[in-house]
Amino acid sequence: MIPRPQQPALSVLVSTDPVLRDTTAASLTLASPGAVVVRHDLLPDDGALRRVVIDAAGVVEDVTVELEHACVSCSVREDAVPTLARLAESGRWTDLVLALPVTAEPLPVARALATYTARGEVLEQLRFTATTAVVDLDRIESDLLGDDLVDERGLALTEDDERPLGEALAAQLEQVDLIVTTGDDPTGAGLVDRLRATDSRRIDGLHELDITELAARTHNTVAAEGRAHPLGARAGRRSNKDPRDRSWSLLLKSRRPFHPERLLEQIEHLGTGPVRSRGVFHVPDRPDSICLWDGAGGALCVADLGTWQEVAGNRPPVTRILVVGAGDPEEARMTRDRILDAFGEALVTGAEVDDGGLRWLGSEDVLEPWLGARAV
Repeated sequence: MIPRPQQPALSVLVSTDPVLRDTTAASLTLASPGAVVVRHDLLPDDGALRRVVIDAAGVVEDVTVELEHACVSCSVREDAVPTLARLAESGRWTDLVLALPVTAEPLPVARALATYTARGEVLEQLRFTATTAVVDLDRIESDLLGDDLVDERGLALTEDDERPLGEALAAQLEQVDLIVTTGDDPTGAGLVDRLRATDSRRIDGLHELDITELAARTHNTVAAEGRAHPLGARAGRRSNKDPRDRSWSLLLKSRRPFHPERLLEQIEHLGTGPVRSRGVFHVPDRPDSICLWDGAGGALCVADLGTWQEVAGNRPPVTRILVVGAGDPEEARMTRDRILDAFGEALVTGAEVDDGGLRWLGSEDVLEPWLGARAV
């Protein structure tokens, strides 16, 4: 038995499946009389938030709260923090779990809670212990690599939320401290292991998740930021040795930048299709810019993140993208070969940069529609 610290524990629960989220919440409370779950659901059509508080005895509260802006950040600031403070001050529970709206990204909320639980803040009486995602292995492949949008599944957080479901799922898998799985699909397990952080833990089966497991952890905000940053994308591992696992990963890496025009020519082969891809790149006509590469659900986002000096310190520019997918051996080989060929074609040649980039001065910025105007 793990000794219980005296200070009440606070953890965060996320999922892209409302049934799994609510089942996990119920499981935690039924197994521990000292646990209470604050469950939030955004009601974008009403500009409101539904808050349900449950413990082992049942529903403690079920209220609808109007918000100035129906978004996850607003719900945390306007409702979750004062609610958690009130529940903690009651002294009735030893463990508090904040269950976020389905498909919500955990990192922004974790940032806020790390601030509010600091000494002198409104939640200083709580210990922020862990962020947890619960997923169904039997649906990971289709949800992560398919092209469904969250609004098509009825899981949109706002009226204009058109994220791919794979984007929401990938963010949860990549950012949390702990992943709890149901189902037994070996490819789903392989995809989870290739995406999750090296310092995260995977637990198979809701019956294996215990409130003391969450209470014994300590959320590391620095590590959490590192997981979410595209520079932190690591080559996928395969801890699941099941031969039926059809997942694969491919690390694209070069010191050379992308050729802007050839990147646009090859971007469909590089960034679309049933894969999750994440990383950074640079281009010679923006020598100081570190650029984001973030693809999931058949969609790709590229953006200017700032300067290499600001974002990466003394780290030299690099083009580095981790690609994760699944498929039968021949299908996977063809996909990887296509991506590798496109990557090689999109990079500049040595001859194109041997003048230090002078040839790019005054050239048309073909990436401006996506990266914004470049600095002069």
